[in-house]
Amino acid sequence: MDLSTNICGLILENPLMPASGPLVGDFEKIMAISSFGVGAIVTKTISTKAAQVPRPCIYGDNNKIMNSELWSEFTPEKWIDDILPKLKAESKVPIIASLGYSKEDMEILIPRIDEYVDAFEISTHYVGKDLDVITQIVKTIRSNTDKPFFMKISPHIPDVIGFARMAKENGASGIVAINSIGPSMIIDIEKRSVLVGNVDGEVWTSGPSIKPIALAIINKIKQAVPDFTIIGVGGVSSAQDVIEFLLAGADAVQMLSSAIIKGKDLYEKIISDLPKTLEYYGFNSIQDVINTKLIIGKVNYEPKFPKIQLKRCIACKICESVCPYFAMKVNKKAKVDRAKCFGCGLCEVRCPVNAISGMF
Repeated sequence: MDLSTNICGLILENPLMPASGPLVGDFEKIMAISSFGVGAIVTKTISTKAAQVPRPCIYGDNNKIMNSELWSEFTPEKWIDDILPKLKAESKVPIIASLGYSKEDMEILIPRIDEYVDAFEISTHYVGKDLDVITQIVKTIRSNTDKPFFMKISPHIPDVIGFARMAKENGASGIVAINSIGPSMIIDIEKRSVLVGNVDGEVWTSGPSIKPIALAIINKIKQAVPDFTIIGVGGVSSAQDVIEFLLAGADAVQMLSSAIIKGKDLYEKIISDLPKTLEYYGFNSIQDVINTKLIIGKVNYEPKFPKIQLKRCIACKICESVCPYFAMKVNKKAKVDRAKCFGCGLCEVRCPVNAISGMF
């Protein structure tokens, strides 16, 4: 099974790479993640000064990571004089340096880092929403490197299509979509205080819970700017997720939060699972997925009523409890009242034993 993909001339043996963050914060961490077989490396975001990070800074549950981490806690000199030269000598996969944030930062950082990396990812997390300001950043980057660079879009950008078109028109090679969502907050009731956060009590949310937003933004950009490279990020946690991101319009994917939630060897597991998962869904390669057109817009306005397989029904009453239209009743088995049923589909997806079908 061919797992390779091409992002702007960089050949990746597989489409999975780490996203910028704590798992790729120094040479040892990067090499440890690389050992899991990822297709490329992305560094933690390097800026013109070391970040002062509040501790604790990461909160996680099974579905999300909430963090008050910032960019790299190391100075750019540490990266330029120590980490990046060693990484260039040791890495067997493409190296993408994540940089931030302003036009002035780019003028300082890119000329000093260019020789050590194969491409750049540029975070716009702290530069606001003004596309005119971001345009000047994009132009500055292109004037300082001939290498591919990808602008990372934050969900707070109101016009994601405008962002993508602006980036392409001014020399960017592609988009990374999406950054974490926020601001968010975690409250500890017992302590009557914020559990984790910056001086404003704020954190940023990432992981599986933001996946639906990431998929929608990726597809929106792909539909509007079809010949622009997209690296998808925001909720990848399985081989199936990789395929979904590629179907939405991505050419490769990144993962970080799920590796923190489930363990760092998740990279290795996903890459190992990809061949059989692709085969299960009828794909012959990663490129086959990328080339597949996602079906969108087949909308039906007439209700489809649930079909109940009585032999499977365990009378758990979940369908009755959750039905927004009070159409499901359970005695010994589930039964639908078609006069009340709206055909919304919720009962089918909530049934724990797949006894309900026919809605989707």
